[in-house]
Amino acid sequence: MATHSDRILLSASSVSTPNDANGHVVEKIIKSLPADFYTEFLSDTAKGRKPSPIRGLFPLENKPGVISLLAGKPNDAMFPFKSLSFNIASPVDPSQDQSISLSGKDLSAGLQYGATGGLPRLVEWFVGLQERSHGRTSGEGWRLTIGSGSQDLIYKAINALVNPGEPVLVESPVYAGVIPMFQTLHCEQIEVETDANGVCSHELRNILENWPVGKPKPRVFYTVPYGCNPTGMTATLQRRKEVLQLAREHNFLILEDDPYFYLYFGKAARPLSYFQLELDEPEIGRVIRFDSFSKILSAGMRMGFASGPKPIIDVIDLHTATANLQGSSLIQAITLALVEEWGYDNFFAHTRTVADFYRKKRDVFESALNAHLGGLAEWCTPEAGMFFWFKLLLSPNQTSDVDEGDSEDLIQTKAYEGGVLALPGTVFLPNGRKTAFVRASFSLCTESQVNEALKRLRTVLLKERGQA
Repeated sequence: MATHSDRILLSASSVSTPNDANGHVVEKIIKSLPADFYTEFLSDTAKGRKPSPIRGLFPLENKPGVISLLAGKPNDAMFPFKSLSFNIASPVDPSQDQSISLSGKDLSAGLQYGATGGLPRLVEWFVGLQERSHGRTSGEGWRLTIGSGSQDLIYKAINALVNPGEPVLVESPVYAGVIPMFQTLHCEQIEVETDANGVCSHELRNILENWPVGKPKPRVFYTVPYGCNPTGMTATLQRRKEVLQLAREHNFLILEDDPYFYLYFGKAARPLSYFQLELDEPEIGRVIRFDSFSKILSAGMRMGFASGPKPIIDVIDLHTATANLQGSSLIQAITLALVEEWGYDNFFAHTRTVADFYRKKRDVFESALNAHLGGLAEWCTPEAGMFFWFKLLLSPNQTSDVDEGDSEDLIQTKAYEGGVLALPGTVFLPNGRKTAFVRASFSLCTESQVNEALKRLRTVLLKERGQA
């Protein structure tokens, strides 16, 4: 089948890949989409954005010998902070503490205005992380920008790519945090069903191949491929490859929202990300990836970064320069001090510890599910993240195909009155249809709290079924 990319003039670059079986470095030709390819994907708002008259000139200050009278930066001699120090858990032995200090030029950089896309050394460290985690290297037509959490960058990306009223593809159920973004733009949210193996690529193909003639097709598809919030599912390698193929055939971009990448604890090897898998595509540049440190360092630090085609990331930076200037320099400086102290090996050691922690939490919750809701609910075991997505069997005679009912009133009203709080599945469905599913987080509760919560839910459910 001819794809949209057959009509695109690709730009090629050569990168070194890991050694082959004979120990030789292999040169691989990477074909990236040209900058003008993305023009048709940009929203009218993005096309109308202009560089900040001040921030757009910041790079000129780096020329040796230039005396800059440009920016209204406060003089850091008037900042009262002289040094900062903090203790962190050792990534090798979490019972042991390490001390890190910030002072001198590193502290000054953290207290001052900085580059819109992030502190250069931290950006460089993150680029190295993407190479080690996803096999992506510089020189492939992509770049990286740092934001105030990945949510900040997702919002800006959506506004850069979607016009009001346009259709968008979203996996369903979907992360509830993006639904208002699309609703604010009055988008038509086209739901693509998911199952235990991730997004149902065959349904995505059916939607696109039967798209109404004359109606513009969606330009973006949003997905959370590991430990999805809310379903806990992790998309299989085959499903991901099929989605990438459809992106070429039907000319859309993939928004890969991946806050749970490092919280994978499945028994099988972790499937490759979309960002890495597109290296094997005829051309690269259809994936915009969002990473978050909220689940592995601190949620309150609001540390996230986006990686993707340079023209798209550049437009996101234009939005940032207008909206909030930059991510927090101080948070970036603290993060930089931490990751440079650790290095990549210790960073990965820490993420393995985090993943193992949540695996144990998952096991505790599933054991309680079996004990209290066995025969009263159905679920699939998550392999990443921090959520269970289970269907309540609201009727004693319920079959798997009909009369599932709706969990909303039971969860929001009756279960809450019974002393347990969870989320009804309907809040994760863009079009608000009824569902018997419930999302429960296993990240915080102790084993005794989990058992008590599900015991209370059992009592409420049995009463609902007329069996109390």
